[in-house]
Amino acid sequence: MQKTALITGITGQDGSYLAEFLLDKGYRVFGMVRRASTENFERIEHIRDQVTLIQADLLDQMSLITAISESQPDEVYNLAAQSFVPTSWTKPVLTAEFTALGVTRVLEAVRLVKPDAKFYQASSSEMFGKVKETPQNENTSFHPRSPYGVAKVYGHFITVNYRESYGLFACSGILFNHESPRRGLEFVTRKVSYAVARIKLGLRDSVALGNLDAKRDWGYALDYVEMMWMMLQQDEPDDYVIASGETHSVKELVEVAFGHAGLDWQKFVKIDPRFVRPAEVDLLIGDPAKARNKLGWQPKVSFEELVKMMVDSDLELVQKREIIVG
Repeated sequence: MQKTALITGITGQDGSYLAEFLLDKGYRVFGMVRRASTENFERIEHIRDQVTLIQADLLDQMSLITAISESQPDEVYNLAAQSFVPTSWTKPVLTAEFTALGVTRVLEAVRLVKPDAKFYQASSSEMFGKVKETPQNENTSFHPRSPYGVAKVYGHFITVNYRESYGLFACSGILFNHESPRRGLEFVTRKVSYAVARIKLGLRDSVALGNLDAKRDWGYALDYVEMMWMMLQQDEPDDYVIASGETHSVKELVEVAFGHAGLDWQKFVKIDPRFVRPAEVDLLIGDPAKARNKLGWQPKVSFEELVKMMVDSDLELVQKREIIVG
């Protein structure tokens, strides 16, 4: 019996990898996209003919009800959100609408139309913020330090609430930072790898960064989307921390990226206070023991492999663009 999945945020990094993963598993895949004057399907261009796209919006309840009705999914993966932390400071209300209330709207559509569907919510390590313990696990209390983190806490607990109140099979994956060549250019990992490529090819002479001492638990996005699927294959719904269990500073990221391209980072990196957050999160490092023990999950790609993969990908991308433009 072929399963059907609906992915909100299918055009994003995680959504595109998840769509590929589910197609490989034989799923029929529906993707939810917002109506926009400029459509960005770059990440899913290679699988466009294999997925069915439905127009809907996290801000519009009726469109979500229609999307669930049309797709009749066995599994719903809610990956759509306003997901860039700095933007949440300049657009806190919009972030709350998408990243908090949007989750409620999707859950409500599932409850009304397809209550037997399994639901995955993309929670975030940003919920821990001012951490109460290190490393952080499923029982660590939340203290978010950005409007994005606050909105994610709401999304997390409304998912728990629908599970406990309505008996929905609803899970949250508390994912720590996960990156890939498909990461948006506004995120620090991709900002660095793309800058390295352009500097290496003589197209720019520096990159401005914020706090080099900020530390994160970085993993590979494709490893993490596999976990989303694994959570929905269990007999009982539950929440899991997904992390590498290692922490690295932005400075380490810079050293590996520039070093891989044969460059001395100190000649090219400038510190710009505009890129320092109003409230920085503390040491974020996840404890994935529960996912390892209950689900048998293990990340496959190391931090250094990930950074080098991103630099190689951006070198190729920038060279291609230069050839086309040139």
